[in-house]
Amino acid sequence: MTRIAHIELDDANLPPPTPEIEQERRVAMFDLMEDNTFVLPAKPDRPVPEGPYNVALSIREKRLVFDITTAQDEKAAEFHLSLSPFRQVVKDYFQICKSYFEAVKTLPPSQIETIDMARRGIHNEGARILQERLDGKAEVDDATARRLFTLICVLHFGG
Repeated sequence: MTRIAHIELDDANLPPPTPEIEQERRVAMFDLMEDNTFVLPAKPDRPVPEGPYNVALSIREKRLVFDITTAQDEKAAEFHLSLSPFRQVVKDYFQICKSYFEAVKTLPPSQIETIDMARRGIHNEGARILQERLDGKAEVDDATARRLFTLICVLHFGG
């Protein structure tokens, strides 16, 4: 049971998302619930609670917070990640997404595809950074890291 069963974003204090941001959020959350890998590694000082896990993501005091509980609502882990390593890639991702959403309205498919390839590349970079930052805290596969990165971007949108 090494997976996320439920994910929640603490976006209560954020401005309302644009329709595009809301769509990205919905798709990422749906895809994440359909298929994900989330493993809490063994710690020498305590046993690892069994999953599946509920994950609450929030930004507190300029840090990304993962609050993880078991399906029985028992505390499994909590870790705080600096947002600094994400700043540039999130900024780049928002810029390329804006270009992509504009391109879809007016440009031919070949140009849209070029922008989409760049968007995927930046998205992959964000997922890679997330996997590095989670090292020793949680193990996620590439697809899960990509979806979590999308949700981090959603939280960054208002922050």
